[in-house]
Amino acid sequence: MKTLGKLEKSKEVWFIIFTSFLFFILRFPSLFEPLWYGDEGIYQVVGTSLNNGKLLYKEIFDNKPPLLYWTYAILQSDQFLTRLASLIVGVLTVALFFFLSKKLFKNKNNIHYISTFIFAVLFSTPILEGNIANAENFMLLPIVASSFFIVSQKKFFVAGLLLGIAFLFKIVAVFDLAAFFIFCLIINFNSIKKETKLSLILVGFLLPILTVILFFLSNGTLIDFLKATLISNVSYVSYGNKIGGFPLLLFLKLLLLGMFILYIFTKRKEINKTSLFVLIWFAFSLFNTFFSQRPYTHYVLVLIPSLSLMIGLMLFDKKYQKTIAIFIIISTIILIKSFGTPRFNKGVNYYQNFISYILGKKTTTSYQNFFDRNTPLDYEIARFIKPKINKNDTIFIWGNNAQLYELVGVIPPAKYIVTYHMTNYKDGIATTKIALDKTKPKFIVVMLNQKEIPFPLINYSKKINIGKAVIYERIF
Repeated sequence: MKTLGKLEKSKEVWFIIFTSFLFFILRFPSLFEPLWYGDEGIYQVVGTSLNNGKLLYKEIFDNKPPLLYWTYAILQSDQFLTRLASLIVGVLTVALFFFLSKKLFKNKNNIHYISTFIFAVLFSTPILEGNIANAENFMLLPIVASSFFIVSQKKFFVAGLLLGIAFLFKIVAVFDLAAFFIFCLIINFNSIKKETKLSLILVGFLLPILTVILFFLSNGTLIDFLKATLISNVSYVSYGNKIGGFPLLLFLKLLLLGMFILYIFTKRKEINKTSLFVLIWFAFSLFNTFFSQRPYTHYVLVLIPSLSLMIGLMLFDKKYQKTIAIFIIISTIILIKSFGTPRFNKGVNYYQNFISYILGKKTTTSYQNFFDRNTPLDYEIARFIKPKINKNDTIFIWGNNAQLYELVGVIPPAKYIVTYHMTNYKDGIATTKIALDKTKPKFIVVMLNQKEIPFPLINYSKKINIGKAVIYERIF
């Protein structure tokens, strides 16, 4: 028996090593991508601005909680380092997910190996934008770690604390909190003593959030923090869910989720603990994915853990196997309809592009163009501007390519970084105009695919056209 136990442990260790190595190999090319992804450009600019003394949300703006920006700031907004951090976090998440799967499926028919392999592949490739250092990539580690404690029914405070940390990367972690809390309530429904202990989940969840609130209160930016991360996101979510001027679609989704949870509750004595956990988490993760009703691929990342477990559950729970299979198929159809058919050829082409480049079969321009046809343009603009500016100079970009600030090596002159922020927020144009009058950027870059620039260019002369960009230089 001891020999069998050792062999089993050895098998698990080698599987984790193999899966982690596979994850590393699939993510490796992401370390060498050009600066091309708009959201990452914003995170980089915010991180650099924080390192130059600007106050988050008050003097430099984006609408996510602070942990992502602080991570970028700590890593000097260096894309290689942020992608490497994302890769390391990903490997740790895969390892933790293996132990979660093992606990749920109890070594039955090697299901935990299958679920973990599916999770690792989906999380590592560019098909779902796993290659990008987005908030989702960092928040999955504390969420999966929390789920392990929830399934174990111990260390509720730590489980809540981990979810609070995930929330500070992106607020949608609140849906994981709801899923785990409801699961605990259902399985402990007849035990008042255990239900009282569940309050520790909420205490743990609130602790890091309250700490951050105190931080922003101490530097006088609490209102800016709340407006950016909560109030602005209410309108963001409402807009995508509107039917006839009202967020009816959101209420419909809430109704469906509530009905499903109610059904699960009524059937709680017939459904085993593993199935209860996976079904509840999957339902909330599905709601999470469609919460804002925006077709952004990386939103699907939050669904990967519970989806991988659902596939395992289909093999584990023979009683409800057909029902689970139908649930997965219907969910997949809805996902494809909303987010589009997964472009598996995109993944293949992604690795071919990298291999061709490192073998010298592709030029740098061709390599950059694979990611976005405007990427070579950003690099060309940066090459033109960078030698012509001094240490205290800055530039202003009327466009959504925030990464250009990072390529040039300057911080933006205004609170709002990109055009869609300036035009979407009421104070965007006015605040930016005041900042431009004060800082007087040496160059203004106007991207031609944007609306007409609303700021006067009286003290600027047209310097050069580079592709789809017009560059103006300050005269005096």
